[in-house]
Amino acid sequence: MSTITPGYEIAADGTAYNLTGRAGAPTVVLIHGLGLCRHMWQDHIADFAADYQLLTYDLLGHGDSAAPSQQTTLSLYAQQLLGLLDHLQIEQAAVVGFSIGGMINRRFALDYPHRLSALAILNSPHDRGAAAQALVETRAAAVRVDGAMATMEAALERWFTPAFRETNPGLMEMVREWRRRVDPHSYAEAAWVLATGVTELTRPAVPIKTPSIVITSANDTGSTPDMSVAIAAEIETAELSIVPDLQHLGLLEQPQAFTQPVIDFLRKLAL
Repeated sequence: MSTITPGYEIAADGTAYNLTGRAGAPTVVLIHGLGLCRHMWQDHIADFAADYQLLTYDLLGHGDSAAPSQQTTLSLYAQQLLGLLDHLQIEQAAVVGFSIGGMINRRFALDYPHRLSALAILNSPHDRGAAAQALVETRAAAVRVDGAMATMEAALERWFTPAFRETNPGLMEMVREWRRRVDPHSYAEAAWVLATGVTELTRPAVPIKTPSIVITSANDTGSTPDMSVAIAAEIETAELSIVPDLQHLGLLEQPQAFTQPVIDFLRKLAL
């Protein structure tokens, strides 16, 4: 079944997006992860929509967005976000990023800090160490040969708790469908960025100073609690939250365990 639905807008560069919530309120942007799409936030939107204008969009080559026309990098994804904010005449936004989305919003914070009011970095990687880095790069390189779906079932095991996978077959199929819809070349390029992009974000010469909250799941093996501790340590005054029991896509199992800390953080900033 298709989960990509009509009713969205397209920016000049081919970015598909939805702008919902309270018009004129502070804007919160939600960036999805690799092989997913803007619809991953469907159970989070209501929590934000009463107090914020909410912008969800598909990364280039994902969902309903056009494939990129140049080499895929974190800087390209940051430029995509900048172009979308310009298109919508949004001067500043709080940007929430999941996994590679949390790498993109960090790159955005380094390149365009004046366009940010806050950051929320969810289940996002940091320095993995040599052995884990080699494994991630091998997995990413294999995508070019084997295709995106070859690792799908193993990914679902890493992303969701066993009981949740067992009792939510419809959601598991939806997540598979999101990955099937990704342009194959775009997926392979994005997978390589996810694997290698942490290098440019680790211990940046000019630290991120945007008010930030860093969140991950206790049992996320790819974006571990230790990684989130390290990310938070590199951002002045960053807050840290570790959600117990869950795995990489825990925010689909327990949406409010992730949205509520973000909303509480934004309220403390008077946003």
